Amino acid sequence: MVLIKEYRVVLPCSVEEYQVGQLFSVAEASKNETGGGEGIEVLKNEPYEKDGEKGQYTHKIYHLKSKVPAFVKMFAPEGSLVFHERAWNAYPYCKTIVENEFMKDDFFIKIETWHKPDLGTTENVHKLDSYTWPSVSVVPIDIADRSQVSNADYKPDEDPAKFKSVKTGRGPLGPTWKRDLLSKPDCPRMCAYKLVTVKFKWWGLQTKVENFIHEQEKRIFNNFHRQLFCWIDRWVELTMDDIRRMEAETQKELDELRQKGEIRGTSAADD
Repeated sequence: MVLIKEYRVVLPCSVEEYQVGQLFSVAEASKNETGGGEGIEVLKNEPYEKDGEKGQYTHKIYHLKSKVPAFVKMFAPEGSLVFHERAWNAYPYCKTIVENEFMKDDFFIKIETWHKPDLGTTENVHKLDSYTWPSVSVVPIDIADRSQVSNADYKPDEDPAKFKSVKTGRGPLGPTWKRDLLSKPDCPRMCAYKLVTVKFKWWGLQTKVENFIHEQEKRIFNNFHRQLFCWIDRWVELTMDDIRRMEAETQKELDELRQKGEIRGTSAADD
């Protein structure tokens, strides 16, 4: 059995803008999660073409010993908390698969994302079969809803309900910001439809861990997109060439950070 949920993240930007904003924010967030021998190691970041599909392929290794729950550390042997993430970004469709060499076929996380110019109203955008789709839980995420953010994660300067963009004039986002967009057809809007499939086959821990992983994915999606919107003045004027240069610089910086300094980022236990 696997646990599947679809997270819908609506944003006040266009699908075209989001492509740059997403890549910029991934690079920035990677720096904050790396240091002290842990964090993110980028092995590949290169164009790919397969079966008529073109995009950018990345292969990253996550060293996350301090970021997993205590009940998993108790059972996991030393060196097993290393995860490989392979991603195929054929925007506006993207697919990411996370695997673990120790658990092999007993564990994976698959994230498939469609980016659409709507307010999260498209049903079954991933075209799942009639047996699977009814079992999928749809989880809406409101980046302006403070109640969806833990106290440990909350940052006033990354709060869409308080932020106003100088370059675009967007924000702050009030309680009815999504409904307000309906009456403003000229304002950009989009939704990231993230279909997350989790498999963790370990007797006695399966349900607990699969639910935990989904809780963390929701947390990551929410925090990441709150940052993305509040950083819009830093990325809205960048080009894809700017992004590729930034990614190359970030890759070098990540390698240096992993070899020195303190462990960065918020651990899973803080949530």
